[in-house]
Amino acid sequence: MMQITGEIITEHHAARCVAEALAPDNLKSMVTQAHGDQVMTTIAGTQVRSVIASVDDYLMMLAIAEDTCSYVSQ
Repeated sequence: MMQITGEIITEHHAARCVAEALAPDNLKSMVTQAHGDQVMTTIAGTQVRSVIASVDDYLMMLAIAEDTCSYVSQ
């Protein structure tokens, strides 16, 4: 069975807030952590379509978390 693993690293002024906002939506195959001004998310899976769908959902949620955390920190 094929194993697909990838990492998405993004920079944010409120990285901890963004990571905490994303974490509840993580699937079993996802881990999100804040490190300094970066949010690092690892996504794993065995089917390409599932991984792509997870990344797509994650990026949408990331945009919402970024906007929310920017608004709250003002």
